[in-house]
Amino acid sequence: MSDMSLLVVGAAGRMGQALIRAITTVPGVRLGGAIEHGASPALGLDAAVNAGLPASGIRITDDPLPLFAKVDGVLDFTTPKATLAFAELAAQARIVHVIGTTGLEPPDEAELAAAARHAVIIKSGNMSLGVNLLAGLVKRAAAALDEEFDIEIVEMHHRMKVDAPSGTALLLGEAAAAGRDIDLSNRSERGRDGLTGKRRQGNIGFASLRGGTVIGDHTVVFAGPHERIELSHRAEDRTIFARGAIKAALWGRGRKPGLYAMADVLGLND
Repeated sequence: MSDMSLLVVGAAGRMGQALIRAITTVPGVRLGGAIEHGASPALGLDAAVNAGLPASGIRITDDPLPLFAKVDGVLDFTTPKATLAFAELAAQARIVHVIGTTGLEPPDEAELAAAARHAVIIKSGNMSLGVNLLAGLVKRAAAALDEEFDIEIVEMHHRMKVDAPSGTALLLGEAAAAGRDIDLSNRSERGRDGLTGKRRQGNIGFASLRGGTVIGDHTVVFAGPHERIELSHRAEDRTIFARGAIKAALWGRGRKPGLYAMADVLGLND
């Protein structure tokens, strides 16, 4: 089988550049195109050179249609609005769409589910192996510990991140909720300030920190009577997300349309 041709959207951003660099190191894939928004100063630049690599001959463009028609998959760490537009194009082209975009709301998720009837969509709040293994541990711990153990999720990211809690924090929260067999949407506590009253037993709490250049730190705290368990992950380089996304794309090639998670890619749902 020929190398999988991958389109990177948001190609001039930090994750886009990390994806382009990672594609050059992973066997079985090649860069098939690079997309940026119409106001990007990177338009027209060689995508590889912009990512600090030797020239590839692939220019960054704001015209996705011809690229979606010829590639095998798209790697997408952009914004919710852009991701929904790319999902529609991926569905029309019947290609693999790997989504690491965070900040998606329930109506957005519904649109992605509709697109997944025609495309292989692999979506995760975090593409790293370590975080997805952590989520599995969190689920097991939450199931093993009763509600005397309060669950708090603390995350920290760089000052430029615009959504909170992070997609990874929500992924971990969903894992904890699954372990407890509860619905996270109505059993979570966020943004405590002022006289909030007593903590409701059984709820899952979130705290978001922002500052500096932190790539991503996450800790799940199980605070029980006279003891505390903490499960943590610290990302030290965006390469872990980029390589995970590429692994997901390769896994998705040739599969039937549907909405998948990184846990499916790693066999954690088997």
